[in-house]
Order: sequence, then C-alpha cells, then structure tokens
Amino acid sequence: MRQSHRISTLNGDAKDDGWGLFNLARARIAQGAKIIELTQGEHDIGTDARILEAMHASAMRGVTGYSPVPGLPKLREAVAKRLSERTGVATTPDHVQITPGGQAGLFAAHNATCDPGDRALYIDPYYATYPGTLRAVGAVPVAVEARSRHGFQPRAEAIAEKAEGAKSLLVNTPNNPTGAVYGIETLEGIARVTQDHDLWLISDEVYDTQVWEGEHISPRALPDMAERTLVVGSMSKSHAMTGSRLGWVVGPPEVIQNLTFLANATTYGVAGFVQVAGLHALSLGVDLEEEIAAPFRRRRAIVLRLVEGQNVVRAIPAQGAMYTMLDIRATGLSGEAFGRELLDREAIAVMPGESFGHAAAGHIRLALTTDDARLEDAVARLLALAGRLADRNS
Repeated sequence: MRQSHRISTLNGDAKDDGWGLFNLARARIAQGAKIIELTQGEHDIGTDARILEAMHASAMRGVTGYSPVPGLPKLREAVAKRLSERTGVATTPDHVQITPGGQAGLFAAHNATCDPGDRALYIDPYYATYPGTLRAVGAVPVAVEARSRHGFQPRAEAIAEKAEGAKSLLVNTPNNPTGAVYGIETLEGIARVTQDHDLWLISDEVYDTQVWEGEHISPRALPDMAERTLVVGSMSKSHAMTGSRLGWVVGPPEVIQNLTFLANATTYGVAGFVQVAGLHALSLGVDLEEEIAAPFRRRRAIVLRLVEGQNVVRAIPAQGAMYTMLDIRATGLSGEAFGRELLDREAIAVMPGESFGHAAAGHIRLALTTDDARLEDAVARLLALAGRLADRNS
C-alpha cells in the first residue's frame, strides 16, 4: 500500500533525519562500547525531586483523567505571568496554549500559520527537526543561511531575498546548534522583514534561561510584533524536564483559540499530573533555573579555554544554550567525516554540522552534557586528533 506523500517525504532528499552518526554511536553503546557522548541536548542530571514529588502526589490524588485541552488554567496563568515579567509584553492566559513539549508547539504554530504549499522560511543552521516539521504541515521549507563568519547571526537582507510570497519565518534564539544569541540589531532586522513582507514570525525560545553573553530578547517584545509573533517555549531545557513533554505556544488569543481546536483533533491536551508538576517547577523560581543552567556555563568556559591553546580548531563564540560549535575545516574534513574519525579513533560522539544544514558544514556541535572532567578529557583528545589530521592535510 502506498503511504501519503506528506509522510513519506518528511526528510526531503536526506538519506536520514540528520542523526546518522548519533544512531551509530548509540548502536555501539548498546553493544557494550564505552563512548563519551556529546551529541544530544539531554541534561546529565534528572528532573528535580521536588518536581517529581509534585507529579507523583498529583497522580495519586486522582489528576489522571482528561485535562482541559488548552491547559490547566493555573498553568496557563503562570506561563502568562512568566512571559509578561520577562518580556514586558502584557500576556494573559488567553494568549497561552499548553502543548506536549516544544516540538508539538512548533508543529501547532506552523499549522496555525501555513497552508499546504506555502513557503515557510527558517534559518540554517537549524535544529534537526525544523524542515520535517514544516513538511509535516504541508509547507515548503526554505532555508536562509546564517554564516559562520557572522557568528551565525542571520542577516535581514538574506531573509528579505527569500521572503517574497512566503508565509512564515522560524527563528531560534538562544540558538541550537550554534549557541548564538540574537542581538537587538539582528532582531530589529528580522522584525522589519516580517513587517515588510507580512510574515508570521515563529520564535523558538526554549533556551531562554541559558544565556552566557548579552541578553535574551524576545522578538514579540519589539514594536508592532506581538500580533504577528508566536513564541514556542518549553520546560525541557529550563527545568530538566525533557521526558515530561511540557511546552507552550504564546500568541494572539484568536490564534490560541484555533490551536485549541487543533489539539482537539491531535493531542487532546497534556496529562494533568504533568501540568501540575510544571506549575510547581515554575513556582520554584529563577534559583532552580540558574542551578540547572550553571553547569553549561562552566563547561563552555572549559571548552573555550582548551580551544584557545591551539590554532587548528576555531570555536564559534557560544553566547547561550547547552552547546558549543567548533569549526574543524582546517583538518580538511567535513563535519561528518571528522565526527566519524573521532568516533572510530577516540570513542567520542559529536554531531556533525551537516546535520544542521549547509551553513554548518565543516563544523561539529558539542553538547555540554557530561561531567566536567570527562568533557575536558574528550575535548583535549578531539583537539589532538584535529591537529594530527591538519598536519596530514598540509
């Protein structure tokens, strides 16, 4: 039987979904190999016990049935309060739809803004699910490259070149995979293009608590942007709740109402006891968020210190998020080929830049998700291998 065109073409022309090297490393681990994993953005700590206790207590007292499809009113109120305080944009529960994770939020936001066949812009390098998400709603993905030499900050003129006739633009700051935090000039340029070309802006802000340099600015807070911006957020990175699948979309109330109708036809809401846990997590305040972010700030400094001691590998200044992007082009290898050499020779797994688009070719992404000592050892060995490969290439 023939499958639908939409589902059978989610990966486009790609041979896989960008996770080939990751899957190879995981297969070797399953066979007993000892590999240092610097691939996935998964915290090396579990969810805080206080959050789990709230989840357990909620389930045990019977919050296990259907929950309101837009989300628990108290959680929507808490998310609205969080956005109001952090962005300065007045936000009410009517602006909030609770979703089963940020990924579901991205899917919902593009369903709200794109019809089948519409051109949907996104920035390259990109989180690996972006093109598939756009295809899943029937949109035509159109990449706009942000260059390494510009610190992976997207240029307004590059976006404008592809904006004619498009319906939406997806941005992500702090950025996965590059660690770039978009500055005010970048965001004002993005806002200007969306207004000039009447684009919806979908802003993925799941790393908003992980900022090492500068500040996080939500484009929704810029003049005349609140009515054309949908913000996707999540508890995954800020509260180490990746497996709980709890996120949100924030936008104009009329859009949120339609996202509720979409949820009726898809997820039918998020488990109530998970939402109660999320509400408790938010009540713990910024202290917990800073505690969860602190190891990544510290490990970023370790990587940068080691990179500064040699002249083959260049570090992209990681201003935020739990990753560091390294330029390994001096080795003469692609990111994919270097990653394979690193896995085979040193039993260290990273993500090749090519997993995240054309603009990241010749780079690798390190997830700062292992303990400090193992990370330092892995990066030292990575740099030594890069030096040997560069010598061979010279």
